[in-house]
Parts: sequence; C-alpha cells; structure tokens
Amino acid sequence: MKAFNRIFLAVTILVISVFAVVNIIFLRADDISEGRPYRVEISRIVHEIEKNGIDSINLSDYEYVTAITEQNDDFYSSESDYMICEINGNLYRFDYSAKNDDSKTKTIMTLNTIIGIMTVIIFSVMFYVKYKILSPFEKLTDVPYELSKGNLTSPVQEIKNRFFGKFIWGVDMLRENMEKQKERELNLQREKKMLLLSLSHDIKTPLSAIKLYSKALSKGLYESREKQLEIAESINTKADEIEGYVSEIITASREDFLSLDVNVSEFYLSELVNKINLYYKEKLSLVHTEFTISEYADCLIKGDCDRCIEVIQNVIENAVKYGDGRKIAINFSEEEGCILVSVTNSGNTLEKSELTHIFESFWRGTNAENVNGSGLGLYICRQLMRKMNGEIFAEINDENISVISVFTKA
Repeated sequence: MKAFNRIFLAVTILVISVFAVVNIIFLRADDISEGRPYRVEISRIVHEIEKNGIDSINLSDYEYVTAITEQNDDFYSSESDYMICEINGNLYRFDYSAKNDDSKTKTIMTLNTIIGIMTVIIFSVMFYVKYKILSPFEKLTDVPYELSKGNLTSPVQEIKNRFFGKFIWGVDMLRENMEKQKERELNLQREKKMLLLSLSHDIKTPLSAIKLYSKALSKGLYESREKQLEIAESINTKADEIEGYVSEIITASREDFLSLDVNVSEFYLSELVNKINLYYKEKLSLVHTEFTISEYADCLIKGDCDRCIEVIQNVIENAVKYGDGRKIAINFSEEEGCILVSVTNSGNTLEKSELTHIFESFWRGTNAENVNGSGLGLYICRQLMRKMNGEIFAEINDENISVISVFTKA
C-alpha cells in the first residue's frame, strides 16, 4: 500500500504540473499570437496618417481599432482600451477592442475543464483500485504466513468483493481442509501411538516367558525329555503370540494413511475434458509435446468432478515425467455402461513385469531412478477411482504405455 501511496502522490504532482504548464504555455502563446493584431493595425494607421493625413483613414477597414481622437480636453478619458501615439508632433489616441479576450478566456476554461474531468476520472479510478482491490487484498497478505506457521483456527474474514470473493472463499476452504487434515493426522498419530504402546506391553509378557524358559533350559533345570519338550512347545506358543502382535503392527502400518474425501454427484464428460485441455494445451505446447484429444460423445458421469480432474492430471503428469516428450494422447471408448478415458504417452521405459505394481503405495519402478517423486500418484488415483465406483489400470503396447480410467455413466 505504501508503494501505491507513492504512486498516488506522483500522479497528483504530475496533474498539478500539467495544469500549470498547459495554462502557462497557452497564455504565453495567446499573448504572442492574439495580443499583436490591434497593435499591428495601429501601426498601419500611424503610417497611413503620417503619409496621407487622418482623413485618409476609414475605420471600417480595421477590425480592432474603433476610434481615433486627436488631443483635446477629454483626451485621456475613454471607456475603451486605448494607445497614444505621436504623429508629426501631434498626439493621437487610438481606441481599440481586443475582441479575442472572451474567446481566449473560454478556450482556457474549456481546456481546464477537460483536464479537470480527466483528473477526476484518474483519481476516481485510483481510489477505486485502492479501496476495492488493494485494501481487501492487503487484508489477505498475512493469511499465507499464518497458515505456514500452522495457525489454522482463525477464519478468513468474508469480504463482499467481486474481485476476491471466490479467492477468499477458496483460501478459507483451504484453511478448513488443512485444519481438518491436521486434526486427522493428530488423531491418527495418537491412535498409532496408543496401538504401539498397547502392543509393546502385550509383547513383554510372552517375551519374558521365553527368556525365562531359555534360562531354565540353559541351566539344565528340566532334566526329563517330556518336560523339555513341554517347555519348547511353550516357547513356540509364546513366539506365535509375538508374531501375531508383530502382524498387527505391520497391518496398522499398511492401513490407508490418506484421507481422501469424495463427493459423488453427476457431471458432463465435456466439463472434465475442457478443464484438462485448458490446462495442458498451452503447457505441453511450450515443451513441444504433441497433445491430442480424440472425439467423444458427451454424456453424464457419476463421480466427483474435481477428483476426476485430479486423477487425469496425475496420470498426465506421470506421462510427462516418464515419457519421451514427443506425444501424449487422450482417447475415449465405451464398454458396459462405462466411459474409458485412456492417457497414452510415447517413450515407455517401464518393464512389463513391473506393470502390476505401479498402483501400489510408495512403489517406484526402475525407470524412476533419476526422477523426483513419492510413488503415491497412481496409488491415490486408484483409491479415488474406487471410491467413485470406478477403476484404473495400465497397458503397455510396444513403446507406448496407456493408463485407462474407468468412469461409471449416470
């Protein structure tokens, strides 16, 4: 806002300077161009009188000079503007009318009015920008900083502004989602911690028994063969107990660690395609990747439109990262009441033996050694598609790989 205030001050100074300069230049030019005519006429009349006398003067031939008076008692009394000149030893008074004064004044007033109107418009626009655009936006400048610090409890104040209304709503939704996600993560961490504490406590009992039996055996406390076999069987039972607890820990660690909310509704296939095309057409053209979308029959699809867009985007991003950058194509087909959206990229480097693993969490193929990633993109895609009663799978055809998303028709 301080930068805008400096701009505002600079514009104010500029407007005042324009007012002053224009008026000064206009007045000076006016004096030069329009102040001379009556003097020129008087000079011509003086020259004519000197040569031919005053009787040779016909005032109707002159535009500015209205009267010529020789010196008398009322010589200096006149309601008109006049000049006095000496001709052949006599004084003459030349009355004149500066007919251009009114037009000059009107011109200056008109010019100043135009500049004034332009000034009002400029300042009105600047005030509008300041109070309707910059001021509301300035109130949001601290929001990203607060979110980065983890301050998620304070809601973003709503502002009735057509420029930032949707943006503010989106920021507040982001804050709420981050707050919910943070709460879910804390609950998940708490539950996992409680589970680990519980299992750790449960493991101690059979572990202590195993240690006790082992010491007894090592010291030869059980001499009979039957007792030794009984103790060995007890050790085996306790080991099975521990193995069961370990299995529970492994199962808990493999549970879904992502909270993926899906709002299933109905939307048109064209809405999904148009948004994907809008985002990737320019992006891929900049890297000289041929991007094509085949023809399709528009229809209603069941699912969450935003999540479906997320799925296709994840697939295309993978195609960009792991393809050769020559071609990415989206094709459509229909089977048994479902719409199949296939994203195919050239330059496949994935082994067919690895194809069945690409939708597993944290799994990365041998072709991903030098590519940044987490191994979660396609895993998230599968989870989302299944929550929308859909499916996703992949195929390899020669040098091309296709990832096909199956959407249910409404």
